[in-house]
Amino acid sequence: MAISKDKKTTLVADLTELLKDSKMVVYAKYQGLTVAELQELRKLARESGIKIKVVKNRLVKVAMKEIAAYKDTDNSALVGQLLYAVGSDEDFDAAKVLTKFAKTHDKMELVGGFNGEGASLSKEEVTTLGSLPTKNELIAQVVDTLLSGINGIVSGLENKPEMTEAKPAEAPAEEAAPAAESAEEKPAEAESTEATA
Repeated sequence: MAISKDKKTTLVADLTELLKDSKMVVYAKYQGLTVAELQELRKLARESGIKIKVVKNRLVKVAMKEIAAYKDTDNSALVGQLLYAVGSDEDFDAAKVLTKFAKTHDKMELVGGFNGEGASLSKEEVTTLGSLPTKNELIAQVVDTLLSGINGIVSGLENKPEMTEAKPAEAPAEEAAPAAESAEEKPAEAESTEATA
């Protein structure tokens, strides 16, 4: 169904605003996905702050020409029926959402993307970025690594008093042994004095 010129103009303006604020745009083929699966994707995307758009590639290309960062971006891969995941909060969220969804829905095929600076990304690059941990996951990993060293030191310090306490407990036994030896020597000396008397 053809859309009016005014509607196209509005769509391009909306896309231009959306792309201008984006940190990453990922596009994929979606033929064969059911309406329910597309709704599932949209829900997953919404939870991550990603917008899913199904629009004509020509309109996306026109919107890209309106944005300085995307003016010279290679858009030759924008062919066929594509859906676009646009992320404006975190750098890799759009890639993460589509990569995760594509793992469980073989009808979805990642095609490529472009970052906020206008660089084109291949399917392999998008998949790699989509597999990276999130910023919060990376922070948690770094904190865990730092804390493991501190925990080792704390554990060592907590165990040190036990080792220190063990040594004094052994020391009295060692001191008692020389006392016993000297007690044994004294009767021998007493015997020798009696023998001489």
